[in-house]
Amino acid sequence: MQDYAEIENRYSARNYAPLDVVIATAQGVWVTDVDGNRYLDCLSAYSALNQGHRHPRIVQALVEQAGRVTLTSRAFRNDQFGPFCKELCELIGYEQALLMNSGTEAVETAIKTARKWGYVVKGVPDGQAEIIVCANNFHGRTITIVGFSTEAQYRAGFGPFTPGFKVVPYGDVQALKSAITPNTVGLLIEPIQGEGGVIVPPAGFLSQAYELCRANRVLFVADEIQTGLGRTGKLLASWHEDVRPDVAILGKALGGGLYPVSAVLASHEILGVYKPGDHGSTFGGNPLACAVGRAALQVLVEEDLAGNAQREGEYFAERLAEIPSRIVKEVRGRGLLIGVELKPEAGYARPYCEALMAKGLLCKDAHDRVIRFAPPLVITRAEVDWALERIAPVLQG
Repeated sequence: MQDYAEIENRYSARNYAPLDVVIATAQGVWVTDVDGNRYLDCLSAYSALNQGHRHPRIVQALVEQAGRVTLTSRAFRNDQFGPFCKELCELIGYEQALLMNSGTEAVETAIKTARKWGYVVKGVPDGQAEIIVCANNFHGRTITIVGFSTEAQYRAGFGPFTPGFKVVPYGDVQALKSAITPNTVGLLIEPIQGEGGVIVPPAGFLSQAYELCRANRVLFVADEIQTGLGRTGKLLASWHEDVRPDVAILGKALGGGLYPVSAVLASHEILGVYKPGDHGSTFGGNPLACAVGRAALQVLVEEDLAGNAQREGEYFAERLAEIPSRIVKEVRGRGLLIGVELKPEAGYARPYCEALMAKGLLCKDAHDRVIRFAPPLVITRAEVDWALERIAPVLQG
């Protein structure tokens, strides 16, 4: 293991601080390192592995498509693109999709979409469009996106930043109301702030924010990259408050853990602002991605992974909350996106993640003092119990 770490440290930029495990193989919820040690994956690659590692149906779709055609670019049509857009739109309930690759690209696309809609449809004066975002947000790593982050490290050394964004406290309806002006074109929001520490907004906030947007002709843009596609117990986390976002951003699990696939979903009115040449991506909507995405959606639906996330997530969170602990401040989340916040006196979460790794669980700290538990949605009750047996002694402190 040490040899791999040394090679990585020598030849890779140090933009990550991974746990000292070198994974060699994976299947379902389990991974195995180069020394043969087996671990339960409780991160799911930040929810990109909702269907589990190497789901056989998704792997089969990738292999079969790779044997036919992998890339055409959108300069030509391919036989996977249209069917994937149709199946995705019909499943989530939208009229059109704009396909990209990474989640960050999809967020950038949603920002461009909201601005262009504001100028073309709403009539905002050119160059004056405003988008409201929330404090503690995480939407990606581009210059524009880190420019409206409130995390100092994400911004340090990367300015100057893109103008046109206002930041309001997450969960504060009055602050949101006060921030809206005639030039506001969109509210970009996470239904649950994952990287921010698994922060669930106050009950009713999302629905109230949505109504404010409707009343002021502002697009409600939901970043469902981490929370969508079953992770919280519904296909979109926004649906927990009966909110249908004007624009829904999907990624991560859309590629089934095999291939980067992302999408922006909206109505004809909203995505209809684009004409050929306005926006694009060489790999966006490529036939390999679309074939993988189609299989990923089929697995989510046919195996009822959202339902399993709801059942096992509720059980997991309840059992975590029952662990007698002097170091745990709160257990929160929805479905299989669960955060355990530690008390200040417990210190940072990283050492607890290292202790869990020693017991066979791979977890990740979030926002310094939160341990995130987000296993693949294919996890069974027996596997949840296996995890709880090993988590309990670590959280007891």
